[in-house]
Amino acid sequence: MNIQILTVGKLKEKYLGDAVAEYKKRLSRFCKISITELTDVKIPDRASLKEQEMVLKKEGDAILASISASAYVVALCIEGGQLSSQAFAETLSRLAIDGKSDICFIIGGSLGLSNEVKSRANMQLSFSKMTFPLQLMRVILFEQIYRCFKILEGSAYHK
Repeated sequence: MNIQILTVGKLKEKYLGDAVAEYKKRLSRFCKISITELTDVKIPDRASLKEQEMVLKKEGDAILASISASAYVVALCIEGGQLSSQAFAETLSRLAIDGKSDICFIIGGSLGLSNEVKSRANMQLSFSKMTFPLQLMRVILFEQIYRCFKILEGSAYHK
């Protein structure tokens, strides 16, 4: 399975980068995982609705250009459905069984994701009704993907 984490913005905090690197190392025995960091578009202070829409459009265009045509796309957004870790693992397993070997998870910028990106997504997923910093969300996503593989192999990690 090939998993791409497509994210707007760079990871700035060393401790979060260390956590991502650790999970990436752990995941290497289960899948090929890559991170694509796109440049975030600067949002003017007190941006108007039109300016915010322009930022979402620019970031959305960059995201769409970075997605493989064959990828199964999971957009992380607040409107998405929520899954337990077990159900998330079952979803990844089902995708693999169905021959969907390229999966792309998208983490948007501070304004979220454009409607075009959400429309391209095969699945919209929300990890919580709470808002998390985008950099922390990357760590949470990596951990949950790792947890999925550990659940699927019957490991005690999930207990």
